[in-house]
Amino acid sequence: MRAADLDIHELLHFAAEGGVITFAGERVLLLDAVALGLLRRELIETLGTTVARTVLTRFGYAHGWRVAEMLRQGFPWDSEEEWRKAGARLHTIQGLVRAEVTQATFDSAAPGAEGIWHDSYEAEQHLLHLGQSDEPVCWTLTGFASGYMSCVYGKEIIAVETRCRGKGDAVCRPVVRSKEQWGPELAAHLPFYEKACLDSALTHLTETLKKTERELRSRRALRPNDPVIPSGLVGSSAAMQRTLDLARRVARVDSTVLITGESGAGKERIARFIHDESARAAGPFLAINCAAVPETLLESELFGHAKGAFTGASQDRAGLFEAATGGTLLLDEIGDVPPAMQVKLLRVLQEREVRRVGENRSRPINARVLAATNRDLLTDVHGARFRQDLYYRLRVVEILVPPLRERREDVLPLARQLLAATAKRFGKKVPSLTPDAAHLLLRYGWPGNVRELENALERAVALARSDRLDVDDLPPEVGAAPPIGPVPGDLRTLAAVEREYIAAALRASGGNRAKAAEQLGIGVATLYRKLKQDTAAGLDDHQT
Repeated sequence: MRAADLDIHELLHFAAEGGVITFAGERVLLLDAVALGLLRRELIETLGTTVARTVLTRFGYAHGWRVAEMLRQGFPWDSEEEWRKAGARLHTIQGLVRAEVTQATFDSAAPGAEGIWHDSYEAEQHLLHLGQSDEPVCWTLTGFASGYMSCVYGKEIIAVETRCRGKGDAVCRPVVRSKEQWGPELAAHLPFYEKACLDSALTHLTETLKKTERELRSRRALRPNDPVIPSGLVGSSAAMQRTLDLARRVARVDSTVLITGESGAGKERIARFIHDESARAAGPFLAINCAAVPETLLESELFGHAKGAFTGASQDRAGLFEAATGGTLLLDEIGDVPPAMQVKLLRVLQEREVRRVGENRSRPINARVLAATNRDLLTDVHGARFRQDLYYRLRVVEILVPPLRERREDVLPLARQLLAATAKRFGKKVPSLTPDAAHLLLRYGWPGNVRELENALERAVALARSDRLDVDDLPPEVGAAPPIGPVPGDLRTLAAVEREYIAAALRASGGNRAKAAEQLGIGVATLYRKLKQDTAAGLDDHQT
């Protein structure tokens, strides 16, 4: 028998009475790809990327080894080489990925292979649930290839993904070599195959969780009257406290909520907070950016599709409304949904059922729907760009997330939280802010809100020369921008503000008083009079 002779119709068998499915004589399970994607996300968000990658890589390795043993015992192969080739064929038949081998060496002394993975389910699910990664993400697939080849050759064979759709590449490209052939470049990948790495990671995680719990208990003991703020949210300002209070109250019921606010203000964090505070907290939380998905694909992503519904629909697939059963679905950037899709969304929200693309029957849904937008939907309604009936269906309760400039008290606590997270990601010591740097953060208007603050601090951590972030470490626009209003705890008299502004105008004009007066919109005589007053107040001409 040859590897090319393997056929899904001969390998897969359904018992007449149901309940048991066998593949090549061994019991198997049919699992939904979206469910596996959700499991992947939960592993990453709960345990961290390192632990999640180790778990999934070792799972794939065990799967590959098991399949190699099963094929060796279950089929009369024409040669050892055909058995070795069968791994890529099984990868494809099982629906994990369409494997194309571009180069292979079956010499037992120096085995190896290179290829292309088309339609990787792992890359697809990672992009769907977590977005684009900085590193390759097909962890179970590389584990499978490593386990299969290691069993075949009786020695350590390691697969490394050099390109991946999950990080923006056109295709996924695996390279498989023996441990000896890889050399030093394998050092970054080998720990994910070793149990010691998983044990160490889990031990570290356990200690971190215990430490965090102790810190939380300590904080609550020291500040028992402080409001309990969920992870990832900072809400000491009155504006944010009102938003969180409304979110807590609406979380108790299943009403549809429209979350509005400027871009980068934290609308998705509020949506996740509502989910976490609701009775659906144990269910999945799914989010989709409606503006980022092409109109031709949005319907399939939300509602699912039947096999053969369109080119590339090789199997039935549940959409996000079904995948979010028992949980919450966030429709982000809802204002950018095309008019035709608005009609279909309205029907789903009214009827509480979806119809997959290419199907005639409807399926009930049990997911809470939240929507978010940075647009003025009421204006869009008046301009006939957004359906009025859908607007009111979504806006059962509206929660406005205030921009960062309106909750200045949150800037420094949020900055310290973001600094800690960034430093941890970079493997650096958590830096502190100098008083001048902190003052600039408070004075700046943050038009990009929390997202801009996060990016500014990441830049500062990356460029800092020491463990204290100073003015020079912040983006130039933060230091150059004029204050948007009085800084909390730093109120000054109008006379003092005027003196400072006149001094700044003189510096900008190189000491040219006529030019400074023109820029200030006052006469030269008025400027001289004010300078004379300032001199009496301690600001002499030479200083200005």
